[in-house]
Amino acid sequence: MELHVVINGRKDLAGQLYKQLREAIESGRLAAGMQLPPTRLLAEQLGISRKTISDIYAQLTYESFLIGRVGKGTYVNARPSKTLRKQNACELASADRIDAWRALQSPLPDPTLTGTVKREFVGGATSKGQFPHDEWRRCVQYALRQMQRSIGFYSHCEGLPVLRSAISQHIAFCRGVVCQDNDVVVCNGTQQALDMISRVVLEKGSVVAVEDPGYPPARLLFASHGATVVGVPVDQEGMRVELIPDHTRLIYVTPAHQFPLGMPMSLARRTALLHRAEALGAIIIEDDYDSEFRYEGLPTDSLQSMDERGIVAFVGTFSKTLLPELRLGYAVLPPAILEAVMKAKQFMDWHTSTLPQWALARFMSDGELQKHIRRCHGIYAGRRERILSRLNGDLSPWLEAIHTTAGFHIAALFKHPIDLKLLIELSRKVEVGLYSIEGFYYQQAPKNGLLMGFGSIETLDIDPALDRLRDILLQIDER
Repeated sequence: MELHVVINGRKDLAGQLYKQLREAIESGRLAAGMQLPPTRLLAEQLGISRKTISDIYAQLTYESFLIGRVGKGTYVNARPSKTLRKQNACELASADRIDAWRALQSPLPDPTLTGTVKREFVGGATSKGQFPHDEWRRCVQYALRQMQRSIGFYSHCEGLPVLRSAISQHIAFCRGVVCQDNDVVVCNGTQQALDMISRVVLEKGSVVAVEDPGYPPARLLFASHGATVVGVPVDQEGMRVELIPDHTRLIYVTPAHQFPLGMPMSLARRTALLHRAEALGAIIIEDDYDSEFRYEGLPTDSLQSMDERGIVAFVGTFSKTLLPELRLGYAVLPPAILEAVMKAKQFMDWHTSTLPQWALARFMSDGELQKHIRRCHGIYAGRRERILSRLNGDLSPWLEAIHTTAGFHIAALFKHPIDLKLLIELSRKVEVGLYSIEGFYYQQAPKNGLLMGFGSIETLDIDPALDRLRDILLQIDER
């Protein structure tokens, strides 16, 4: 790779090179620790004598811009860099649009930004200690061999055929989804699936119905496309279908495990939802985010398996079963929007990276995903049981768990007013991470409660953490 230096004419060659190297180092474009080309190579690149370049390197070394390492070469020395002026957004014709994006709230709190604590009840996170690193490493090595055999061009925008097949078999087995391999589009997590569908279905002003409370990243994404987002209240049976407004074009639901409250949508409500969507000509997005982990009761059909009119898009992710950092998800699309969504995917990023696709396909075909889910299921079931035992025991004077049968979080509502902000603040001081459900409400009045994730907290940390929660509640309860 050549060093970017521009020589104009043949006058003062040494001065031109010296000035450009010094400015590049001062601005930070040449970062500390970066190795400069050997004098011979740079001389050939620029058509300057090797001695001239050696003299410039020597001068910059004397001024502490460079440092020489015997037998290794010449490197940029560590020093403070000047801050370059950036163009201000207000100077742009698109300033108003940029400001609108900047004003959007962050979808979900990121515990890594505020600093994690020892005992985290954060939702949607898994423990890396449960991830089968050795098995995954073997699958990545297989993926590298597959890529080595390829012609080195772009891949299928809808995903590798072998992975689409593995996904269709997996969700048919686990969730009863009715689909063919060609109905599946591989994407970078559920969020991209929602974005692709939104681009195809929505226009500015289109009405989107979402659960309230619900999943903020979905609601904010729909709004970013210019949609009019309406929060539809939920009760113990799920979204109240009769309150879905007329002219709704898209309906977003989490029927297997309502986010964040956790209850499943009843069969009667699912049937009503399908009839309502058909009457509206609306597409339903069924987000099946963590339903592989079910602990009690009989399995429930996916909404997609009940769909006879081709109006349900079933989206899922491997962020919950494996790791969020992998950014792998999928959408099972009805025929009416399949081709259009594939075009949208191609325009967005051409295709999802093939390396993790090959690895995941091998991981699934070898049965490692099912083994991992079974192993985690036993661990999560034990953690869930321990939290419920405490919520129904010594924490019951303050909290009541909402009944849920799947997933790896529990929503618990306070039975009487509590200063939740103070509770969360005091808990962090004793290394316990708690999270309110208030931010998941949109147009409905928020309830006072906690979202208690048990995917990342270690089993042995649960009781000590809940002991501290109980002690703080005893301290701040003003009844």
